[in-house]
Amino acid sequence: MLNETRKGRSLPVALASAMRPRQWLKNLLVLAAPLAAGSLFEPSVLVPTLWAFIAFCLISSSTYLINDIRDVDADRDHPTKCNRSIAAGDLKPSVAAAFAIVLALVALALSWWIRPELAGVVAIYFIFTLSYSLFLKHEPVIELALIAMGFLLRAIAGGVASNLPISQWFLIVAGFGSLFMAAGKRFSELERSMNQAAGTNTPKRRSLDGYSLGYLRFVLGVSAAVTIVAYCLWAFEVGQAPSTLPWAQWSVLPFVLAILRYGVAIDRGKAEAPEDAVLHDKALLVIGGVWLLLFGLGALGA
Repeated sequence: MLNETRKGRSLPVALASAMRPRQWLKNLLVLAAPLAAGSLFEPSVLVPTLWAFIAFCLISSSTYLINDIRDVDADRDHPTKCNRSIAAGDLKPSVAAAFAIVLALVALALSWWIRPELAGVVAIYFIFTLSYSLFLKHEPVIELALIAMGFLLRAIAGGVASNLPISQWFLIVAGFGSLFMAAGKRFSELERSMNQAAGTNTPKRRSLDGYSLGYLRFVLGVSAAVTIVAYCLWAFEVGQAPSTLPWAQWSVLPFVLAILRYGVAIDRGKAEAPEDAVLHDKALLVIGGVWLLLFGLGALGA
């Protein structure tokens, strides 16, 4: 329960916190397609890609506010979510709703200015995420697909913003990699709820009633396997570009190690917040850095 003696936050601080800037890390996926094309650092590609990143930060923050308004009662009974601005009473739902509308409109206008097609991707993301928050978040499997679609649309947005062709293997990697992370998130949540001491009043996500740990392990295994196979094919496709060494092919090893290392966090029940699982694992960050270096060199034809 919320600590009633906690000092309230000012409106600007409460709004900034409710926008969940820590989760903007997910929006870095917009860089993936331009990087894979070896064109990320070209000004004509980099500039619209960065604007697309900003647009997704705004639209995702809009959906976070709507979700927090929808779940305010449940969040107040949660051990950590009770500190969210709306649940804590630092931000009125009416103010949050108005700010969410403003963020969504600005994000759509910005993305339309970049490219009308990007506005379509942002609008689809908003519709899917809104459907998830308001109607479908308690539907097993469907909610997993919607979470994965959110990641996939971010990845697609980078190519759309700069009008770059997107590899079919890239789409498969992004899609099933997103499913892997979504299933890991639910696995960690389900394991936590099963391990809670008897008599606790922490609410459990209703969609978890439709899963078992065994089923989620099955989803994790399938999604990880498809992601790795598709990445191998994608890496060899990228590696066809003239290069002094097979950098892209070599990137398969750190990519697989990153999947396996993240699997450790899932197995320990530490992947409920994917961004925290990544940022708090130094070994995973190092592996990710090695992968980014090798794949980037391959994509750039170094």
